[in-house]
Amino acid sequence: MTGRPTLTQRRREITRLEIARAAAELFAARGAEATTAEEIAQASGISLRTFYRYFSEKEDAVAPLLAAGGERWVRLFAESASDLPVREALERSAAESLSPADAQAGEAMRWTRELLRDPRLASVWQRVHADSEERLRASIADRCPPGTDALEVRLAAAAATAAIRVALEQWALSGAPATGPGSPRELGARCVRELTGGLGLWNHVN
Repeated sequence: MTGRPTLTQRRREITRLEIARAAAELFAARGAEATTAEEIAQASGISLRTFYRYFSEKEDAVAPLLAAGGERWVRLFAESASDLPVREALERSAAESLSPADAQAGEAMRWTRELLRDPRLASVWQRVHADSEERLRASIADRCPPGTDALEVRLAAAAATAAIRVALEQWALSGAPATGPGSPRELGARCVRELTGGLGLWNHVN
């Protein structure tokens, strides 16, 4: 689908995000296991029936928030200067996407830390990163010249996505702040550098 989203689509997305924020608050406070879908629906101001129109399971409700950072990363990467080497563009966009831009983003980062500590949400986290990897793969491919080895592109996307996953998981288990030493931005840049450093793709596009 292309073009501007319809009013119905925009309203649906707003409702989806409101449910996600309500679920994140509840999960962060008491854990996913102790939270019911009914409680999420009530906190969102919707019926349980409406909740299940958006999400098939209560754990899935936080997927939009967990996916937001990866979506921002891919967008920043795609919008980066075309003459910037792919490796550098990946690292810069990753670092920027892991830096809270405002108070709302800072709050989302706090939720993310709590959500990543919850074992009940591990499968949602893995699915989010699988989707992010596929979007990044397509974006990297768009920046590469014709004839670039598709396997190298896939390896680059997989390594970069794994780097961000590891960085966020490491931060979530630490006591480091959301900014500064040990933050997602610092860990993300380091992980991207180290996990993608030996890729053969850079020999072709840099």
